Amino acid sequence: MSAHTDRYESAVARYFEAWNATEPEALAKAVAAAWAPDGGYTDPLAAVSGHDGIAAVISAAHEQFPGFSFRLTGRVDGHHEVARFSWELVSEADGSAPVAGSDVITLDGEGRIRAVLGFLDRVPAGA
Repeated sequence: MSAHTDRYESAVARYFEAWNATEPEALAKAVAAAWAPDGGYTDPLAAVSGHDGIAAVISAAHEQFPGFSFRLTGRVDGHHEVARFSWELVSEADGSAPVAGSDVITLDGEGRIRAVLGFLDRVPAGA
């Protein structure tokens, strides 16, 4: 595994740490660790920039899916300043995963996320 691979994997690990933080202080800290100050997040349901906006999107996801956590599926693939990976939203109670997606992230020179382009591959019926 090259240093480059480590860079992408650690950026994605920080990303999931942020997405799985439910307590406001822990969430703010995790978002600041994962994203550059002017970083952004875009998916079919949201387009935000800045740490507060990103934290609000993550909080809303946990309100909609309490007791769920985001998990990496497969491996992280990266080159240059870009990485891609897939994830699913898994119920702690029964292991069901009603939501799944793929994200492409771009990193800054310090390995923090500049931008996320998220795609939803599976969503619950009626959502």
